[in-house]
Amino acid sequence: MAAAATMAAAARELVLRAGASDMEEEEGPLGSGPGLQEPLQLGELDITSDEFILDEVDVHIQANLEDELVKEALKTGVDLRHYSKQVELELQQIEQKSIRDYIQESENIASLHNQITACDAVLERMEQMLGAFQSDLSSISSEIRTLQEQSGAMNIRLRNRQAVRGKLGELVDGLVVPSALVTAILEAPVTEPRFLEQLQELDAKAAAVREQEARGTAACADVRGVLDRLRVKAVTKIREFILQKIYSFRKPMTNYQIPQTALLKYRFFYQFLLGNERATAKEIRDEYVETLSKIYLSYYRSYLGRLLKVQYEEVAEKDDLMGVEDTAKKDIQELRNLHPSLRSRNTIFTLGARGSVISPTELEAPILVPHTAQRGEQRYPYEALFRSQHYALLDNSCREYLFICEFFAVSGPAAHDLFHAVMGRTLTMTLKHLESYLADCYDAIAVFLCIHIVLRFRNIAAKRDVPALDRYWEQVLALLWPRFELILEMNVQSVRSTDPQRLGGLDTRPHYITRRYAEFSSALVSINQTIPNERTMQLLGQLQVEVENFVLRVAAEFSSRKEQLVFLINNYDMMLGVLMERAADDSKEVESFQQLLNARTQEFIEELLSPPFGGLMAFVKEAEALIERGQAERLRGEEARVTQLIRGFGSSWKTSVESLSQDVMRSFTNFRNGTSIIQGALTQLIQLYHRFHRVLSQPQLRALPARAELINIHHLMVELKKHKPNF
Repeated sequence: MAAAATMAAAARELVLRAGASDMEEEEGPLGSGPGLQEPLQLGELDITSDEFILDEVDVHIQANLEDELVKEALKTGVDLRHYSKQVELELQQIEQKSIRDYIQESENIASLHNQITACDAVLERMEQMLGAFQSDLSSISSEIRTLQEQSGAMNIRLRNRQAVRGKLGELVDGLVVPSALVTAILEAPVTEPRFLEQLQELDAKAAAVREQEARGTAACADVRGVLDRLRVKAVTKIREFILQKIYSFRKPMTNYQIPQTALLKYRFFYQFLLGNERATAKEIRDEYVETLSKIYLSYYRSYLGRLLKVQYEEVAEKDDLMGVEDTAKKDIQELRNLHPSLRSRNTIFTLGARGSVISPTELEAPILVPHTAQRGEQRYPYEALFRSQHYALLDNSCREYLFICEFFAVSGPAAHDLFHAVMGRTLTMTLKHLESYLADCYDAIAVFLCIHIVLRFRNIAAKRDVPALDRYWEQVLALLWPRFELILEMNVQSVRSTDPQRLGGLDTRPHYITRRYAEFSSALVSINQTIPNERTMQLLGQLQVEVENFVLRVAAEFSSRKEQLVFLINNYDMMLGVLMERAADDSKEVESFQQLLNARTQEFIEELLSPPFGGLMAFVKEAEALIERGQAERLRGEEARVTQLIRGFGSSWKTSVESLSQDVMRSFTNFRNGTSIIQGALTQLIQLYHRFHRVLSQPQLRALPARAELINIHHLMVELKKHKPNF
């Protein structure tokens, strides 16, 4: 740093000296010459003046020393005065060259000056023209604004005139009565399309006149008289036409649905009366209600009477209960067999084909025609008659409700009231008839099927959007449910009060009371599965408990336990088989009887094996108990007993198995059940003999000589398979 500072000071001194000497040389020969210019005034750049500040020079020198060229010159030892003269000479050469270039381009520069002057003149003229255009546009803009204001005012006047014209046109059109309207109302029949069209026009004009009169329009007085006379004429013709259609309902053997359909085409007639002549509209509605009410009442009263004539002559009576002895009506049955026209008998506890009445295809099948059934000597259960009657009622009620809503233009509570005014007497008569029939009805299956028919018809009515029958369905169910529960409770009570000793001779086959229960319970369970009801399941549960108790009471009448078990197994198997045909496999009834059957079957197998193999069973149980308690040494004293068991089994097992199989097949009515019991007994026998082998393998009995007489377990299995019955 010190060396650099020293070099900088030396360089500054050299520059000052060189500048001073140069100035002296320039001023010497040139400064005194004649005609030369005065010395150049450099002002602040004149470093020779007294005002030159050496500090600023130091700053500039320091800055120049940082320049790369200066650094390079200092390093190479260049003489700064010569270097300065060389730079000045180069600048002068460049300046001379630049002056020569300007002199060569002087003509172009003069030409450019002339062109710029010409452009200035052109631009000045354009400025004048644009100024003129601006003044013209200002005047045009004011004219456009004036035209816009005039156009807006004209549009407002036009709209006002059009609005006035429209209002006046509507008023005139609404008040003027054209000749076509007068001609159609006075001369055209009401069934012609042009009468309906002109009637709608008349209705619109009458409404328009009433509206204008309310506003105080004086012109209405000119057409009021004409419109009133036309209205009276139209009301008269419409009244005669509709009443004629209503009176046509009263003709015998008339299908009233045809004139109803015809009236729907002219439903505007009633709307016209309702808006212009309410008294006549009320007269027509009252006449329709009175006529249709009588027609429906007469039709259904007659239809119900004829339906009952094709009902089964043999129906359930008060004594036809589940626990009643099956020998009380032999004389009555013999009398009934004298009637050859009765082709089938309505069973009381069996569903059979009766359940098809609630199937989708049968539920909405055509109604029964009584006189056709009578000619064909056909008879039907009550639920079939109930379905036919209520399907006719449902179909006609839905059609009537929709007709009332559409023709009389009513809805909601008003539609309900008008519907019940038409159908109320018929519905009341039907309820009384049902109540009368149920008072002497003891057919629980028929009543339960009727309940499910009503539930399905109620859903159909809801899908058809006809709520008018909702109250009627509730009333019908209010009659059916208590009767069904009463009949079911009567059957429960009859089973509860049945005394087995009064039933006469007993055998081990399924009892007719349990068969009745199985058929009856499976019927109700299969019906109830479609639309489950908890109250029904509770009543069936009570009935099941009583039947199980009854079976146990009857079984107790047998002297031997084996007969008791055979009776129980036969009855449980029969009830389970019947239930599984109709009820679901996971139903409570099926599970309950399956458990009872399994328990009694296992007990019977032990009872069956006990006589021929009781000694072997007892020894195996005792020996296994001793081994489990660690007292196997006590088996040494049983060698004689074991020897006797081995030889006894080997000599008699084939005969015992054959006798066992025959006994089982004689005892059970269901061969499949008997086969299952035999298989279970043989399996248990093999297991018993296998356990006997394991006991004899104990150290205490392993040296027993009689062990050589044991039958090989696989040989025993092969031999026992020969006794397996095949069905």
